Amino acid sequence: MAGTTVLPSTLFCQNSLVFSASRKNSCTNLAKHSSFVFDIQEKRWGLIRCSAKKKISFVDQILDYIEGGPKLRKWYGAPDLIANDESDEKDQGKDEDEYPDEVRDAVLVTDGDSEIGQMVILSLIVKRTRIKALVKDKRNAMESFGNYVESMAGDASDKKFLKKALQGVRSIVCPKEGFIANVGSLKGVKHVILLSQLSVYRGSGGVQALMSSNARKLAEKDESTLMASGILYTIIRAGMLQNTPGGKQGFKFVEGCAASGSLSKEDAASICVEAIETIPQKGLIFEVVNGDEKISDWKECLTRLMEKKEQ
Repeated sequence: MAGTTVLPSTLFCQNSLVFSASRKNSCTNLAKHSSFVFDIQEKRWGLIRCSAKKKISFVDQILDYIEGGPKLRKWYGAPDLIANDESDEKDQGKDEDEYPDEVRDAVLVTDGDSEIGQMVILSLIVKRTRIKALVKDKRNAMESFGNYVESMAGDASDKKFLKKALQGVRSIVCPKEGFIANVGSLKGVKHVILLSQLSVYRGSGGVQALMSSNARKLAEKDESTLMASGILYTIIRAGMLQNTPGGKQGFKFVEGCAASGSLSKEDAASICVEAIETIPQKGLIFEVVNGDEKISDWKECLTRLMEKKEQ
């Protein structure tokens, strides 16, 4: 490629956003699809997809952005990775009442190491949102996201841990069932966004219904607990979640559509993020699957759904 130098590492992964120690091997295969390019004459960085006719997708760009390592973090003004868990050690022994009052400007992502949880985090990073995430492996999460995310590992049903996790949190995004049903008070939280598969579970039958019975119970408890909490909420009852590219299809919001329709996981994550800033006056529950309706303004779309529910 005349006039350009291609970096040897490519950090795009469309079908799986699960970061691990094996990502170097996967990057070799991914180099066939996208590249980081530096134009020597123009002296500027750019992202291209060598084999694609369309522009590189949003998720691809942010993955390249995050996975660039310490150099990119330094360019974008973020500090280096924390070498140890000093902050955790300092917090140990603190009583929950010792936390000073502070501005609630953070978004807490539960199940932050799940596939959709990671997609939500990536979108929030682009928006320069202060992010806290509940994860199973804090060290692995820090290797993936650096200091863009305040990763926390612990038992959310433990009152003291939950208090710490909710410190400074304005909104919560739950990309998977089980969190709301198993925690205590969410005092101070202004808005909860819950991605629910309840319509799918209720619409299944036979062996599938038996296999998803526990998940259905959790989803039902999540929704009922949230609705009775007094916290403003947005419950997104999505269709069957699929590993298909997001941003390719439109949407459908007809009541009953989630039981038989499907929704891209990337689209589901995007809707969760868009719903954060559109807070309902009471509570909003809507069903969504991929369909024909193109959405250019999600705030207007969600406001319209709120008005429809109030009629």
